[in-house]
Amino acid sequence: MATSISEKTRLWERALKVIEGKINEKKTFDYFFASSYIYEIKGSTIIIVTPETVAKTVMSTKYFNLIESTISDLTEEKYEILIYTEDEIAAEKEKSLERIVNNQDDSSTNSVFFKDARVKDNLTFDNYVVGASNKEAQQAALFVATHKEATFNPLFIYSHPGLGKTHLLCAIGNQVIKSGVPASKILYITASDFVEEAIKFFKAESDGQSLRDYFKNVELLLLDDVQFLAGKVKTEEMFFYIYQDMVNKGKRVVLTSDRQPSELKGLEDRLVSRFKQGLTVEIHDADKDICVGIIKQQVQERGFDYNKIDPRVIEFLANNFSKDVRELTGAINRLIFLAVDTNHVDYISVDIAIEVIGTLKGGNVVLNQLTEQKIIEAVADYYNVTPAEITGKVRTEQIVLARHIAMYLMRKHLDIPLKRIGDLFGGRDHTTVMSGISKVEKELKTNKQLQQAIEELETLIHG
Repeated sequence: MATSISEKTRLWERALKVIEGKINEKKTFDYFFASSYIYEIKGSTIIIVTPETVAKTVMSTKYFNLIESTISDLTEEKYEILIYTEDEIAAEKEKSLERIVNNQDDSSTNSVFFKDARVKDNLTFDNYVVGASNKEAQQAALFVATHKEATFNPLFIYSHPGLGKTHLLCAIGNQVIKSGVPASKILYITASDFVEEAIKFFKAESDGQSLRDYFKNVELLLLDDVQFLAGKVKTEEMFFYIYQDMVNKGKRVVLTSDRQPSELKGLEDRLVSRFKQGLTVEIHDADKDICVGIIKQQVQERGFDYNKIDPRVIEFLANNFSKDVRELTGAINRLIFLAVDTNHVDYISVDIAIEVIGTLKGGNVVLNQLTEQKIIEAVADYYNVTPAEITGKVRTEQIVLARHIAMYLMRKHLDIPLKRIGDLFGGRDHTTVMSGISKVEKELKTNKQLQQAIEELETLIHG
């Protein structure tokens, strides 16, 4: 069949109408299908593209049969359906479409170095959340990106893993491309990429001249995780000459690492000393405000209303994932994906968060911290009081009973320290907590009404 843009558009529009009617969930359809389109029809293959990785996953699994059968019904032909993200298509643009369709392996050719290297175009300064912990690094990165002269060379950014170094590298690259520098003159790679290319080259050639020549066309080098060059003598030597040549010619170099230059073990001293001659900046562990900003941004990017997430869930995510933004992103992805696609919820409560992310980052620790609030809420609802009254200073008979029961349930089911329980209940000391728990335990031996209340509350908590 013909593959003009208008015909591809019409076919997909017709297919989407059928798919939307069969899904019968407008929010699910809008989230996973609305921005998708047919990229190409090649022979018996149709390539569908969507902006989001999550959408690709869902379309390729849960709705794949529906997509395949719908297109077959509309065209009366049998097509192989391939689904890619826009990032994947962009990475393949320099390869022939035949390679995408036929999944040909081109790893045997060494005619071009770093064939798959590219700046990730979704990582920009516009979507980099800035706070006290990363402001210095962001400002330095922006300065490098907006000044052609290499005022300080290299810019060396270090931090614990998962705090945004790669984002800043790509943001620099995207900003420089935006200024008019051809993308072909900007190289974003990891140190592992460099090692891999160097090893392949050493096996094929007697010297490194060709690889060094390749870098003569590079105007901006963005190298991630430079610490992985350590201990690879021939590769370090190759990198030294490439790096020195670029710096001598005033070309910009930006490096990242998980530690500062003086702490890089196994790297040649001459490399370390040259890394020190530029500007070194650190990204500290993300503070709470940055984490909240990242959560808000990523939730909204995924098409969910940030205001429809219980503030305590936001608080929990911000407090528990500050040391690794990647883990934070993973938790958000899991939360939104399962909430939207699996549970079809309009509001992400503490209960939903427990179900979805309770197994992440320490399992029971995560589950406990979320369930503390669930216990307080369950007891408050059962006794018709507010959570604030239970954790506060009010000492009416009903509230004191509810408070002691909540303490008892936490101790029994979560096995958390008395001090932690005391902190949750207005900073009470551990002896006060123990006294309250003991009263409930003693009363349970003879009070059938209390026994029934505890049983019903436990059903609510674990339901």
